[in-house]
Amino acid sequence: MNNDTLDLTSLAVGFVGLGNVGGKLAGSLLRNGVDLTVRDLDDELVADFVDRGARSAATPADLAATCDVVITCLPSPAASAAVLEADDGLLAAWRAGTVWMEMSTTDSAEITRLGALVAAAGGAAVDCPVSGGCHRAATGNISIFAGTDRATFERVLPLLTVLGRRVLHTGDLGSASILKVATNYLATANLIAVTEALTTMAAAGIDLATTFEAFKISSGNSFVHETESQMILNGSRDISFTMDLVLKDIGLFQSIADEVGVPLEMNPLMIDIFRDAAERYGEREWSDNVIRRLEDATGLSVVAPGFPDVLLDDEPEERGAEVVVRRA
Repeated sequence: MNNDTLDLTSLAVGFVGLGNVGGKLAGSLLRNGVDLTVRDLDDELVADFVDRGARSAATPADLAATCDVVITCLPSPAASAAVLEADDGLLAAWRAGTVWMEMSTTDSAEITRLGALVAAAGGAAVDCPVSGGCHRAATGNISIFAGTDRATFERVLPLLTVLGRRVLHTGDLGSASILKVATNYLATANLIAVTEALTTMAAAGIDLATTFEAFKISSGNSFVHETESQMILNGSRDISFTMDLVLKDIGLFQSIADEVGVPLEMNPLMIDIFRDAAERYGEREWSDNVIRRLEDATGLSVVAPGFPDVLLDDEPEERGAEVVVRRA
């Protein structure tokens, strides 16, 4: 490969991590005709992609040996490190010119450390976490932050615009991960506020379907309300995101704030709330079931008819574009 913009018609892409988010991102690549090789510890997930036209790799090293771009989307910084650094990991067969795109929500210091190893092997690294929910990842309409040098960003932009609708270059490697953790902090704060508001309206005898619409057209509206409140009111609570992942994200945000000396007040309380919920209902419980703490305390069931049990993106899939940052 040269250093020009990636040619998607001849590009070999490897994808490691086919979970709730990764599987949908990889699905966008496959749906758009990208030459795809996949790797996951769950053989059934791999078999599904192979049935749809992807190839599989026995080890991360086997995948790296045949791909021009390698994407990882994994549940923790430790998982990413293991995939890269194991004896049969990606770095064991890294080829000069290959780009590593880390789409996990991860620690900026760790992405910088691993990125340096990729650079030493002759490659380039991009941290490019996503935001907007699994329903938008499934349609290629999700937002993507990308942290890397400008030349590498422009090189991978054609691939990023297949994966997502809005692509923001955030600065150097690691910057995207910092911003992503901040957005997840904000989403968690919104979620806790929504659960308290919905439960209080239920206790006050206000119709919950009316409550949903009132919040949606008011100054109290948010992306979390428009999406996750529907899963709460349906009762499924299936947002495809679990309590342990919330705790990871707001824990990472707390670490950033501690490192730069910002005395947070809300985030420590949010960590306590989710720790309590995880202890009560399980770390792998859907994050929206944090409302069960309030349902249990009040004896209420905060549900209403007419809301879907799974979120679907009703926007048609569109090729993405770079978000232009306003400057003076």
